[in-house]
Amino acid sequence: MTLDNAPSWQPWLDAEFTQPYMVQLTQFLQQEKNVQKHIYPPEHQWFHALEATPLDRVRVVIIGQDPYHQPNQAHGLCFSVQPGIKTPPSLVNIYKELHSDLGIEPARHGYLESWAQQGVLLLNAVLTVEDSKAASHQGKGWERFTDKVITTVNEQCEHVVFLLWGSYAQKKGAMIDTQRHLVLKSVHPSPLAAYRGFFGCRHFSQANDYLSAQGRGLIEWQLPALNG
Repeated sequence: MTLDNAPSWQPWLDAEFTQPYMVQLTQFLQQEKNVQKHIYPPEHQWFHALEATPLDRVRVVIIGQDPYHQPNQAHGLCFSVQPGIKTPPSLVNIYKELHSDLGIEPARHGYLESWAQQGVLLLNAVLTVEDSKAASHQGKGWERFTDKVITTVNEQCEHVVFLLWGSYAQKKGAMIDTQRHLVLKSVHPSPLAAYRGFFGCRHFSQANDYLSAQGRGLIEWQLPALNG
């Protein structure tokens, strides 16, 4: 595993790949592949969140937990699915809040690549999963690596908005310097929780208000239509 396609992150993250935990994680993933287990997303997309959003362009961080574990869904960005795949329930609720908050009509797809390209780091805590087995790669080392990613943003960037949805994301973001960055918290947008405080949180307009006030521009949350 390398970050060859994410050069802006390399000075702060390359050393992680020689740490014992990452060596063990690499061995685990190789063993899984050796016995023909299907792992999502595909290996070339494990670090796609870092490749799509260079460190010096990070303006918003959204923390997810685990990749989607059904075929053709995950592609390395939290909450996002590949083109042509049905929009997952949590993302449907994110779209509902976007509409309520900013009047943005829900996209007809769940592909969030344009957010990533604008500086929205869509980071899952765990970057791989076995087919049809949710949370199967938790506790294998990815959490430590993604903690380092969050620490790097916290220390190397200025005026970033962290959207921490649910207790898992809030615990993972506990080290964020709230004097340096804006931290917005709510319950998770899943159907089980969204009605308890995600709906009406207005995180998207608050994020843009903060970024604008800091001279960092606005995120265009309206997703472009996909050709075909």
